[in-house]
Amino acid sequence: MNNNKKGTNKKNNDIKKTIMRIVSTLILALILIVIQIISDLFPEEVNNYIESDLNIPINDTNVITVSTLESTVVTKDSKLSIHYFDVGQADSELIIATKEDGTKSVMMIDAGNNEDGNNLVKYIKALGIDRIDYLVGTHAHEDHIGGMAKIIKNFDIGTIYMPDVSTTTRTYENVLTETSKKGLGISTCNIGDTFSIGSGICTVMNVRNEEQNDLNDTSICLHLVYGEKKFLFMGDASENMEKDVAWLGVDVLKVGHHGSKTSTSEEFLNQIKPKVAIISAGKDNNYGHPNIETLERLESIGAEIYRTDEQGTILLTSDGNTYNIEGIKTNIDGNKTISNKGK
Repeated sequence: MNNNKKGTNKKNNDIKKTIMRIVSTLILALILIVIQIISDLFPEEVNNYIESDLNIPINDTNVITVSTLESTVVTKDSKLSIHYFDVGQADSELIIATKEDGTKSVMMIDAGNNEDGNNLVKYIKALGIDRIDYLVGTHAHEDHIGGMAKIIKNFDIGTIYMPDVSTTTRTYENVLTETSKKGLGISTCNIGDTFSIGSGICTVMNVRNEEQNDLNDTSICLHLVYGEKKFLFMGDASENMEKDVAWLGVDVLKVGHHGSKTSTSEEFLNQIKPKVAIISAGKDNNYGHPNIETLERLESIGAEIYRTDEQGTILLTSDGNTYNIEGIKTNIDGNKTISNKGK
């Protein structure tokens, strides 16, 4: 009789334990479902709570980590100069790295509007430059590659980089035509690719080599290290591209998309923390660039802001340890030149 009672009690205990395990599993599953729903509805708030309040880092496996050098060796009497050209509501930068023996490495990023081409050629020729080692069209919009055909025609060109995304515009076709005439090809770069500019190293931080809803989101984004100084060129990359990468701190930021509110997000700025921000935009342009919200975000992190619509062409020079920035008046904006001729 006692054995039967003991057996019954054991059986009941086993049943209770099984029920408790099932209930616990159901409760845990319910908690996980609730957490997932909250996380889906409020992703930023949840991540901020985990990182800030619980002090647990969030590792987004979709974010790309790109390795760059902390510094490069710059010999005495070597120097870097970057012209952030005033090409109105467009974009163009010329990077010249001069070594101690006087040899120059030259990279040009974008070439303004169609009307800027001849003026850019004239200005660059006046600097004593007849070869451009790297010509980068960040993406195929006219305000970035408009003058590229004239640049290709008038200079000895090393390598041309553009995203592997084509368009049917006349501007893009002109670039292809001049490239073909010179027996050149257009190279595709990939994230992490590097190339040397004198004593500097340039790294491709982001590019999308496939069709996007917006050509801006194919932009080639370049990181340049020269000595102890770091520079970032964002093309017209929007916040969507900014989210792709784990960005590193820089000294000077060439602000994306002319200071549009769709670029230069707070999260992006908190990663790179630039000391200087340079914006290329046309005076009194129809787009409202640079956007006031973007300017406020830059001011909030303490960045010193330079604007081509206010200071003209921005000239930065550096020995790798320090840099100097000044605005210089040039006559490169082709649309302004045409407007003045009509007066």
